[in-house]
Amino acid sequence: MRFSIRLNNDLTISEYIALAQAAEKFEFDQFWVSDDLFFRSAPVLLAAIANATTRIEIGTCVLNPYTLNPAEIAMLASTLDELSNNRFRLGLAAGARDFLEWVGVEQTHPLAAMRETIEAIRALQRGERVEIRGEFLHWTNEAYLRFRAPRVTPIYVGALSPNMLALAGEIGDGVLPLLFPPEHYFTVKPFVAKGLEIRDRRLRHLDFAACIWVSLSADVSAARRVLAQKIAYYGHALSPLIWARLNLTRADFEPITRAMMVERDEERAIALVDDRMLKIGVVGSADDVIARLEPLVNAGVTHLSFGPPLGPDLLYAIELLGTRVLPHLRRTTNDE
Repeated sequence: MRFSIRLNNDLTISEYIALAQAAEKFEFDQFWVSDDLFFRSAPVLLAAIANATTRIEIGTCVLNPYTLNPAEIAMLASTLDELSNNRFRLGLAAGARDFLEWVGVEQTHPLAAMRETIEAIRALQRGERVEIRGEFLHWTNEAYLRFRAPRVTPIYVGALSPNMLALAGEIGDGVLPLLFPPEHYFTVKPFVAKGLEIRDRRLRHLDFAACIWVSLSADVSAARRVLAQKIAYYGHALSPLIWARLNLTRADFEPITRAMMVERDEERAIALVDDRMLKIGVVGSADDVIARLEPLVNAGVTHLSFGPPLGPDLLYAIELLGTRVLPHLRRTTNDE
């Protein structure tokens, strides 16, 4: 059983170092940092974390080939592998269309973009020239790394839609499906399995990271507010599959989006988040988390990834997960 922590890129460097060291202390396997637009740079944060830790794997969740050229992604991945002694994991996705529009970037051919990007990065890291005339990439034979990459970095595909989930199963080294809520695993799994059916057996075993949101605190109202703030910001950009799981639609989030993005009234947006929406994540105590996740473990999930908000006190949340939730779930799998 594998466990990981995921965080947004909105904290200070010193905070990430402290959180990553705590995650390593409590025997988490991976530590992921997002690279959302207009926050801190995830690669820089991960470089600092790599220098402050020794064992835990680190990763981006996620980079995209639209705002960062795949050639630069390959350079970045190889350099972070060199720095971290091959502890880097490249989380890669097509990006959220709504956010790409902020900077005038059109999300064209997302499936082709992801397939071509993954194939190109792997070829570059093998030391090959990558001349390609694809739907997305148009490179000459001068496209090759001018240094020796330490290895071919494991690539985890961030996926929400059925087709992207299938692509992850087909060609990813790992998959980061945003489950929210945890029960969404049972909707997502068949799409990943479809890709696994045609997967090249020479690829690594797929690391299926069940990515969930948790907000932990002894103060339930404080935990609820932190999750509601997250939902107010991201709810409109989630997959229709997730909305359907909770009997929601994009229209349900429109008043929240208007309050957050147009009126700039965060408190009103948070207040508009209702109990149905809060079921996107898990709010409350360690026991609440265990109760929601045990069905996934019993169904064969082998990697649970705990993501933001995590709660009003992130260090406390990591400690609570590490001392209460992880030992319980490890015992559950060992008993089987």
